[in-house]
Amino acid sequence: MSTYSSRKEVPEHEKWDVSDIYSSLDEWREDVAVIEEMTVKLKEFDGKIEDGHSLYDFLSMQEKLSFHLSKVVVYARLQVDVDTRDKKAESILDEATQLSVKASTAVSFFRPFILSLDKSTLQEYISEVEGLTYFEDDLMDLFRYKPHVLSKEKEEVLTQLGEALSSPSKTFGMINNADIKFGLVTKDDGEKVELTRGMYEKLLKNEDRNKRKEAYHAYYKPYVELNNTIASTLSSAIKTNVTVSKMKNYPSALEKSLFADQVPKEVYDKLIEATKNHLAPYHRYQKIRKEMLGVDELRQYDLSIPLVKGVDKDIPYNEAYDLMLKALAPLGEEYVETLAEFKDKRYIDVRETPGKRSGAYNMGLYGVHPFVLLNHQDNLNSLFTLAHEMGHAMHSYLSAKHQPQITAGYTIFVAEVASTVNEVLLIHYLLNQSTDDKTRKYLVNDFIDKFKGTFFTQVMFANFEKDTHELAEAGKPLTAEVFNEVYEQLFREYNGPDMVFDEEVKYGWSRIPHFYRPFYVYKYATGFAAAIQLANGLLENKEGAKEAYLEFLQSGSSDYPLELLKKAGVDLTTSEPIEKALAFFTELVDEFEGK
Repeated sequence: MSTYSSRKEVPEHEKWDVSDIYSSLDEWREDVAVIEEMTVKLKEFDGKIEDGHSLYDFLSMQEKLSFHLSKVVVYARLQVDVDTRDKKAESILDEATQLSVKASTAVSFFRPFILSLDKSTLQEYISEVEGLTYFEDDLMDLFRYKPHVLSKEKEEVLTQLGEALSSPSKTFGMINNADIKFGLVTKDDGEKVELTRGMYEKLLKNEDRNKRKEAYHAYYKPYVELNNTIASTLSSAIKTNVTVSKMKNYPSALEKSLFADQVPKEVYDKLIEATKNHLAPYHRYQKIRKEMLGVDELRQYDLSIPLVKGVDKDIPYNEAYDLMLKALAPLGEEYVETLAEFKDKRYIDVRETPGKRSGAYNMGLYGVHPFVLLNHQDNLNSLFTLAHEMGHAMHSYLSAKHQPQITAGYTIFVAEVASTVNEVLLIHYLLNQSTDDKTRKYLVNDFIDKFKGTFFTQVMFANFEKDTHELAEAGKPLTAEVFNEVYEQLFREYNGPDMVFDEEVKYGWSRIPHFYRPFYVYKYATGFAAAIQLANGLLENKEGAKEAYLEFLQSGSSDYPLELLKKAGVDLTTSEPIEKALAFFTELVDEFEGK
């Protein structure tokens, strides 16, 4: 059974156990009081850090506060997510959020203070107090930002303008989530109803092409109507990013975004260049899609419908978990046994129930364990989601087990690697186990489409961000017409000659929230490519591959992401991982075509 009318019906062993964080709300409140007290004490350090001892006292207390605050916030978050209608849970999450803001404000003086010191003074403090070596890497990393920090007065002005500078993103969020009204679609009984996002995803996979076409036009209707308004918000967001980057002495907005992870601009450029040089297999797949669908013209609303029908079989949760464990055997007995225990120890909330947050996620909690939210539907898609999220969960678990608190968390740059490695191992296992051609073809098609969404589409988005920021940096206008032209040109280039382009295609940029978090989407593609190379090393039983990969999972943020991946065997400063991933895509298309 995969659908339940209430949470009470779900077996206990398929619900996560939040008592692993706090045994009761009273215990949670005790920690809230501890955080309140520490927040007051931390604020008192402002202007009073004068030597290594006071610096150590501040940093130790700040880390302790961070530990307690994470528990308080996650405990509240998990309870809201299993029932978003629960007012009591919402109330404690509000309380936790306000507490988090208060704590952040209390320590906001610290970064400017550290950057006001000479490096020699800080090194003197570290040599003074042995315990400061624990914080040394983080403190010294802050000094990388010194050339990009303005005067105290200017930094204060920028901080005060923070809310105003983020308004384009907030405005788009309100337009996209609250104000947009999609066009009408026809139900099976002939009644006209307003399209919703959930309906749109399903209708794009409908066998009836007229229904797909109707849904496509209804979905894009508000984006076409609001084209100038949304162009204004995105233009403002890009220009703000460009202006702040210039003010802070970065060579470009792109390099400002890459700075924290110490990623050279060449990594971004090589990703786009290598992908553009290997678009032919993707174009060939579009041609295959057109032929298999039997349409005279392949259009955008034909890109989501599965090409192999009647294979998606029922896979109960317990069977899915066992399949996943078998598929992950190349990671070794200890990995598989640990992951098997996650199910029995109730780290996972499995079932869809009324009011539960949609989708799936992993939330690692240092000092406790990972918590995984699913909405498992006993099908192939849910099996892949399970493998994906448990990849994240094992990354969180192993990093927390092997790293101190300060380096236990991993960066977004490497976040999708562990999840995608699991998916690649799973697809290979299922292909090896499949006994009929139809099932095999279905699996290959499913992974090709996954590759398309996680890699090609994200690189195209990254290309759009780079082009539009460069236009702003050159002082060129960013109007709706400019955005439409740039996006349509890229869409045509990436999707190839076998597509016929509806008028709506050029408005695609206007529906992407990620564009308000600039130069973020490329990490999906680099993570995906890195994961394919790592998974292939595991499958080929390459010497040292398993040990190097497990060490990567244990490393948290103990080094910069490119260095961690190099140690695991992937060098993203070269084109090799991208080219290997694209070669794998070519193999998938070849098999699907029957070559």
